[in-house]
Amino acid sequence: MLGEFGDRSRSPGISGRPDFALVGLLRIPETQTSPWASLVRRVLFAVALLFGAALVVYIGRDGYKDNSGGELSFLDAFYYATVSLSTTGYGDIAPASASARLVNIVIITPLRVLFLIVLVGTTISVLTERSRQAFKIQRWRHSVRNHTVVVGYGTKGRTAIHAMLADGVQSADIVVVDTDTVALEAAGNAGLVTVHGSATQSDVLRLASVQNAASVIVATNRDDTAVLVTLTARELNKSAKIVVAIREAENIHLLRQSGADSVVVSSETAGRLLGIATTTPTVVEIMEDLLTPEEGFAVTERDVEPSEIGGSPRHLSDIVLGVVRSGQLHRVGEPAVDAIEAGDKLLYIRRVPK
Repeated sequence: MLGEFGDRSRSPGISGRPDFALVGLLRIPETQTSPWASLVRRVLFAVALLFGAALVVYIGRDGYKDNSGGELSFLDAFYYATVSLSTTGYGDIAPASASARLVNIVIITPLRVLFLIVLVGTTISVLTERSRQAFKIQRWRHSVRNHTVVVGYGTKGRTAIHAMLADGVQSADIVVVDTDTVALEAAGNAGLVTVHGSATQSDVLRLASVQNAASVIVATNRDDTAVLVTLTARELNKSAKIVVAIREAENIHLLRQSGADSVVVSSETAGRLLGIATTTPTVVEIMEDLLTPEEGFAVTERDVEPSEIGGSPRHLSDIVLGVVRSGQLHRVGEPAVDAIEAGDKLLYIRRVPK
């Protein structure tokens, strides 16, 4: 852990780099489009450029000279636009007047450049990919707020994200931080914003905009790494809700001292379920149901309604498990919550339609 602290102190200032230099570290998911749709769009754009150039030439046809004589028709104008934008230039139709030549300089030449860009669109798209990503990164960093940062895209991180998505959280509101490029590729393919780097470094978390996040999920493979990530995240954001998964219960106090709001001991939780399953497997089944929102039931929280104030949580139509008052959870049956008060939140079992 001391070595990780040392790495953190020598942080190169990733979050302070220009947006162009962040391409590859921060990835904004692309909107997937069909190659045929992209090709058709480029062809239509090229045709539109041709028609636009032809219209400009036709409007100013009096300033052009045709070697065959006679006034330019729209077909002649379209022919001139085609050979001009493609840089063929046979010379049989040429701008003769000063105004026509000015139009060629100001309008036709820029259209020619655009037309050539469309013709070599595949090559240009490769060259402009970094610029497009840099622009998306800049826009994202200025707009992201109240999102969730998930550190680690292993089994725990993926499952946590799956649960959030099933509960209605938008994929655009989730940012994944990991050092594994394969895991980040999978997260990116799932439509998630990804950041490549160690979350033990404050600059990497700043790049994930953890300072503006509403919550942070720490799902690393090592407990000591989880402690350091929690310390760093809490230092950057004093108000975010930080939830941490660890392997050993003896490290709970370290996570609490580091600033974690909730700590889940994965090994002990799995062990309890295994023990229960030997005698009452249906209990494990209903627990899985409650923890999987799309399966039919979900444990969730809501504000009390005005008509419920003063009543007992045990007499409501919902199955209430507890009452959250001033940020503290009280189980149903405790004297402190015999009567519901304004501002309380109810922790209850919600039925999810399949």
